[in-house]
Amino acid sequence: MENVTQQFYEKYASIQTSNIRSFIDTIDWSNRFIGIKGSRGVGKTTLLLQYIRLNFKPNSTVLYVSLDSLYFLENKLYDLAYNFYKRGGEFLAIDEVHKYPNWAIELKNIYDNMPDLRVVFTGSSLLQLNKANADLSRRAVMYVMPGLSFREFLKFETKINFKAYTIDEVLKHHIEIAIGIKQKIKPLKYFDNYLDYGYYPFYLENKESFHQKLSEILLTVLEVDIPQYAHIQTSNIIYLKKLLAVISNSTPFKPNMNSLSERTGISLNTMKLYLKLLSDAELLQLLYVENKGINSLNKPEKIFLNNSNLMKNLSLNANTGNIRETFFFNQLSKKNNVNASKNTDFYVNEKYSFEIGGKNKSRKQLKNIDNSYVVKDNIEIGSNNSIPLWLFGFLY
Repeated sequence: MENVTQQFYEKYASIQTSNIRSFIDTIDWSNRFIGIKGSRGVGKTTLLLQYIRLNFKPNSTVLYVSLDSLYFLENKLYDLAYNFYKRGGEFLAIDEVHKYPNWAIELKNIYDNMPDLRVVFTGSSLLQLNKANADLSRRAVMYVMPGLSFREFLKFETKINFKAYTIDEVLKHHIEIAIGIKQKIKPLKYFDNYLDYGYYPFYLENKESFHQKLSEILLTVLEVDIPQYAHIQTSNIIYLKKLLAVISNSTPFKPNMNSLSERTGISLNTMKLYLKLLSDAELLQLLYVENKGINSLNKPEKIFLNNSNLMKNLSLNANTGNIRETFFFNQLSKKNNVNASKNTDFYVNEKYSFEIGGKNKSRKQLKNIDNSYVVKDNIEIGSNNSIPLWLFGFLY
């Protein structure tokens, strides 16, 4: 345990607190048992260490451990927690829980048998965490950590802490909000960079190697996370890669399942499974019609990559319209219900209709549709029911 403590102190000493995500304030840290899940690369480890650095001195009351440590090849998590607890431990941070067999059972026992110990755990294999969520849901308060919003990216780039807005505030006051932001920065100066590398905060480490690291994350999800969870043979991973390639090189993708099956060599039944796995792993976003969820037997109306950074990574010539819709869907879906619509690109919160396009996009398709808006790329300030695309990056 001494080695584990020493490793924690080294991380404590080196963690930076100059760039802290606002997500840290959405967590009620007073809860006794907290789970933070999110895709690989969104900054869960950094956030956890930053919280510790800001709120604890490096002493016997606090401990951070990562379950991918060699220590846990020969030692049990429960035993470490118990030794820490009986020596006065109050706050135990457990990182990368999915790397440890039977982690959910041991966490449950830690919660039940150590009533004065606060525990926060994180995991990057969303598939494994979702599977265990039922066992822990009565005990743990679970949070889902997304990648950076455009607003958060601007905070890191400009050191200006802009306010987040609700969708209703944006729709009602978008001109006033956009003018206020434009008085401080030129948002379009930063927008293309965000679309390229701004969703994952590890871009701060090295922008030049960002896409190399993102490619490595993709391979880990495809070759490790998904096969371990779904028991897919390694030889079949090529089909998952083919599926991602087809989607990344398409215009906003409206799937013909038979055609998609022929192009990828995946059977129809297997196709539905693969789409759900890739969605659960946050590599895809599936857009359904209203009241038809991901477990529906119906096919999704559109399929998108999860975010624009993935598009830039997987396609040398990503379709501009697809990038715009991917950004819009990604940013809105964190706090709003986003569905497909027969008449427009998106239907949000069972109330608002949106068409996405360039700066010359007209309202022709929105004629006679109530609560409808045109979302335009490459404009700084909108007018009436025309709103800048970048502004929808201020919703969280």
